Amino acid sequence: MRVLVSGIKGRMGSLVATTVQKADDMELVGGVDPKAIIKNFLSKTSPFYDDSEVPLFEDLDAAIKATNPDCVIDFSLPSAVFANITSCINAGINCVVGTTGLSSEHMNMLASLLGKVPKSCVFIAPNFTIGAVLMMRFAQMAAAYFPDAEVLEFHHNGKVDAPSGTATSTAKMIAQIRTAHDIKSKSPGSESELEGLNGARGAILDGVAIHSIRSNAFMASQEVLFGSTGERLSIRHDSTDRNAYMPGVLLAVRAIKNKVGLIVGLENLMDI
Repeated sequence: MRVLVSGIKGRMGSLVATTVQKADDMELVGGVDPKAIIKNFLSKTSPFYDDSEVPLFEDLDAAIKATNPDCVIDFSLPSAVFANITSCINAGINCVVGTTGLSSEHMNMLASLLGKVPKSCVFIAPNFTIGAVLMMRFAQMAAAYFPDAEVLEFHHNGKVDAPSGTATSTAKMIAQIRTAHDIKSKSPGSESELEGLNGARGAILDGVAIHSIRSNAFMASQEVLFGSTGERLSIRHDSTDRNAYMPGVLLAVRAIKNKVGLIVGLENLMDI
């Protein structure tokens, strides 16, 4: 499979590119990045540097036209990802998206566009680590039995968005179970936050509080705290190396090869 990586000069994009190069059934045909100013996609000081030369482009449409990829892997920026996916759909090319920041409105627009042009598959994952997918599924199971739930997500301070895509997806999954089982939580929402200190209870998404912590003491972690009278349950996942994301990325590229439409969540490609 011919693979083009969007956001290739970022931390995740550069690692994805190197991973694709090492895959026996994939060929890295190019990279896209607005800062495309050097011939090789990485500097020799990068731990992911590869001696092979890869065409680098500033514009995704130009890159698609020049390299004719089978799939685009996008780890770009929240401000660019929607336009990037639209370009892939219009070109009839599969797209695997790890960039967060897409709104519900964006998702609806993408689903509508894919319905009109059913030539490609767009796969979007809030998290590509197997453990994180299981953590979200376990949290969904627990939500049926515990009225109170809080999501805490921890990332390095270079992360550009808050809360994380994983945290928002987890909150939505919990809320769906609460609605299905008619579970009511007395908090959050009933508290009176002090004037001028709004947000002390975190961001409230469908009745679930999300707390974002940013510090270079973390890479990527999430903990979901559940509670009911007399007991407490904690479900936590920690990523300590970005390589943990790579099996999920490759799984997605291979799994959507013969699919069309919009697929959200790695769990939909796993037997869980």
